[in-house]
Amino acid sequence: MPPSDLRRPFKRPPISDQEKRRVESLLRQAQNRQNAQRHTRFLVSTVLTLPSQSYVPESQLELTESVFSSGSNSLENLDVVGASKLKAAEARKWFAKQLMLPEWMIDVPNNLAQDWFVFARPSGKRCFVVSCNGTTISRLRNGSILNRFPSALPSGARKKESGSSQSYSILDCIFHELDQTYYVIDMVCWRGYSLSDCTAEFRFFWLNSKLAESGACEPPSYYHKYRFSLVPVYGCDSNGLQDSNSLQDSNGLQAAYSAPVPYVKDGLLFYNKHAHYQAGITPLALVWKDENCSQYVMDTDSKGQVPNQQQVVLELQEDGKLTTSDDPPIVFGCLDGSFIQQSGLHSGCLVRFSIGEGGLILMDGKLEKADLHYLGKANRARGSADSFSKVMFQYSIRHSPLKIDVLLESVSSPVDQESTACDIEMDG
Repeated sequence: MPPSDLRRPFKRPPISDQEKRRVESLLRQAQNRQNAQRHTRFLVSTVLTLPSQSYVPESQLELTESVFSSGSNSLENLDVVGASKLKAAEARKWFAKQLMLPEWMIDVPNNLAQDWFVFARPSGKRCFVVSCNGTTISRLRNGSILNRFPSALPSGARKKESGSSQSYSILDCIFHELDQTYYVIDMVCWRGYSLSDCTAEFRFFWLNSKLAESGACEPPSYYHKYRFSLVPVYGCDSNGLQDSNSLQDSNGLQAAYSAPVPYVKDGLLFYNKHAHYQAGITPLALVWKDENCSQYVMDTDSKGQVPNQQQVVLELQEDGKLTTSDDPPIVFGCLDGSFIQQSGLHSGCLVRFSIGEGGLILMDGKLEKADLHYLGKANRARGSADSFSKVMFQYSIRHSPLKIDVLLESVSSPVDQESTACDIEMDG
């Protein structure tokens, strides 16, 4: 007689490389809390003064401390004066690291139902919105000003009731051009109180509570040029919205995927409930797309066409290695010194390649080999190389896409989520 199921040995499937990075990121953020407030004050100062070469008051010079306790990249340790002197490409690289950028979902996270929020990402321009000293400024990832305007945010307009001049707020937004609305997807700071070292669960609660109270969600007026709006945030297994006053009888993930919204969708964003707001690419925030929730699932070329072969943009290092934008970067290959010289390339160049029939070969979630074919330099407006997760997501779309049915099954199945990690075949 065979042993009962309870006595059978349980073999846990291997954890993906992305899952390992999620665990490591949660452990690492606990060690970085002491720099969160200093980082926020520094960011406000830089957002307001980056393009200006003018005099910086001593009160703002106090904000020019190093914002990272360690790091080999000198750009990370620049003060306000130094950041204002950066050239376009360096400014883009510096500012791109201030936003919290999601990895692309290449596997289903453990405990997706219990530990993750999800919402439909608005299509538009990702930006920081900072209100301070009676004005409001929105800046794109490349550091350029999108809009300068009065708003109902704290200290966002020059009026008596706008609040203390020393107060400032930072919102992570997407500007949706069709309805001229800033959709707020995260709150970094509110009235001088940094939320960077708070969990996403608390930040979303605070955002829901405070934004409406400020009047920022009201229609435009003389002291409030653009409307701000919240996006519906769901728990992946929730029966309703994160806002407890707006309950709906539907699965949260299904609602985020299919429920109507007042904006054009561009995929789904997943946030780990325990994640702090950490600058740069993080596995604790994930983006996922398919053709039903995004107009742009597969990358297109300069003509707007999907190329026959996947293309990737990598950064050339001094030793000839080709790396992603991740920290630490992932090495995809290496160029010969003579080829670099003949092609007019140099260290720091962004170079475009196509992935040939050999595809990408992985071992335990890590890249072993890539069949790269040189295409040329990337567009000069490009700010950084592709991330590893983006390359892998685009690769999976062409070979074995992670579909919505798999995600829905992972949050509805009674089986322990830790034993149902999704393994996606990436080899070509």
